[in-house]
Amino acid sequence: MERIGIVGAGRAGGALALALAAAGWPVVAVASRTPARAAWLAAALPGAAVVASAQAVADAADLVVLTVPDAAIGPVAAGVAWRPGQAVVHTSGVESLGPLAPARDAGALVGSLHPLQTFGPAPAADPRAPFVGITCALEGDAALLPRLEAIVAALGARSLRLPPEAKPLYHAAAVVASNYLVTLLHLAAGLWDVLGVDEQTAIGALLPLVRGAVENVAAHGPGPALTGPIARGDAATVAKHLAAIAAARPDSLPAYRALARATLALAQAEGRVGREAAAALCRVLADGAEDSATASGEPLPAPRAADEPPGALPREPDTPTTARPPARSESPQE
Repeated sequence: MERIGIVGAGRAGGALALALAAAGWPVVAVASRTPARAAWLAAALPGAAVVASAQAVADAADLVVLTVPDAAIGPVAAGVAWRPGQAVVHTSGVESLGPLAPARDAGALVGSLHPLQTFGPAPAADPRAPFVGITCALEGDAALLPRLEAIVAALGARSLRLPPEAKPLYHAAAVVASNYLVTLLHLAAGLWDVLGVDEQTAIGALLPLVRGAVENVAAHGPGPALTGPIARGDAATVAKHLAAIAAARPDSLPAYRALARATLALAQAEGRVGREAAAALCRVLADGAEDSATASGEPLPAPRAADEPPGALPREPDTPTTARPPARSESPQE
């Protein structure tokens, strides 16, 4: 089994090193720009040594993993004298193999292995737990990819081979699903701040709603899992949201509008919103609509008629329509 070296002992590097060791892959050397962190990680790995440089890691290992910031991959790779046949991979989700060109020019095999996971500040009780069932995106030389797939399988994860041109979109999807979800919860809790509810309490109250939505997506897919006023074609409720946000937290209006428009597109694609309801929603979502409606005293757009079946669309002459019911019943919070 090949010897593995780690350059970079941050959250991702530490989690990967501990999981590899737990899966039986020997991590023999660790280097980091934070010596204390490297010392802590090496102490937690059987047989691992703390070394002073990336070159020392490369001298000790058959496969070197660069878990450093994206901007540092190229400089680190350029500063090492690589051996022909040696392997070096980075863990960036967006960078191509270009920054590893100095290693490839020296005869080393190059690749990337990106765990589609977020790692906490403290190590997991079971080092492999954060990797079980996740996807790891791979790119690399043909001779190296099977070795990387073996490592991923040993971690209990799934491999996904990506062409270089796909990585920015792959990584953008990961950011939307993970980082922006964190931001959304912060924004949502901020709306309750106006009510005198602190962020921790607000997030604690909202998390069951988030978990329920995620579970419905996992079980049924995004379209059937969609609930709430836009899925119901309820423009009046959306208008009330916009007016309230404009008065209390106007900085959150652009985010609400952007998400509402994307949600409307999903609801329309799923046949959940009729044309008239969609048009009413588009009107209230227009920039400044809540200001003009409030100033003029005009009545808010009416919601869908009570006798209209959920998700019904006006029929085209030769096109049958079907409605997909929500994955679960609506709740007042939605």
